[in-house]
Amino acid sequence: MIKITPILLAVLYALVIYRFSMWRTKRELDARSTELADARLKRLTDRMAEALGVDRIRVHIYEIDPVNGLAAPDGRIFVTRGFYRKYQSGEVSAEEMASVIAHELGHVALGHARRRMIDFSGQNALRTALAMVLSRFLPGIGVWIANGVTTLLSARLSRGDEYEADAYAAALLTKAGIGVAPQKSMFEKLEKLTEARAGVMPAWLMSHPKTADRIAALERLEARWQRLDTPR
Repeated sequence: MIKITPILLAVLYALVIYRFSMWRTKRELDARSTELADARLKRLTDRMAEALGVDRIRVHIYEIDPVNGLAAPDGRIFVTRGFYRKYQSGEVSAEEMASVIAHELGHVALGHARRRMIDFSGQNALRTALAMVLSRFLPGIGVWIANGVTTLLSARLSRGDEYEADAYAAALLTKAGIGVAPQKSMFEKLEKLTEARAGVMPAWLMSHPKTADRIAALERLEARWQRLDTPR
């Protein structure tokens, strides 16, 4: 029993963290967001809604400055106030903003938003359990190893989710008649808009894939769709 105690404690810790994170996230978003009302964007989201066979797509403004979009575990879609300002100033087009919304819809449709919360809790539990076990055999560096393992795992899972959401968005944008071009141009702008420093760390440690890799993946999708549409 003593040997499995760290694992049991880690599982209990994960459950507590998961419930607390869900509550804290919802409370934060409820307190600092309002539904977006923008005629140009609504025309585009209505086209996507028609393609999906739903009445409408609701988008909310999250009142923070960093440029970002996000999908909440409860299924709501958000763009930050900072991102919306870039759109209002003309730095981001309506179609490019629609591609961000489509991407976040992909996270919701594919279950990424809720799974990420579960993964976050599970990774914290794994980190705690590994640190407890490894510190017995490797005092001083056990915690460091546990942190490294969970960081690598988190980055890999996150990158996989991003590619899947990109593919979902590309299919939705194509079906809605908006096309993939705004999605690719949005990727090219993101590093500057978010002041990203992709070269600082290896790609395998980044939570998002490299811009060039994401665009290449979209182009492979487009080429595949073109081959399927070509009469034989």
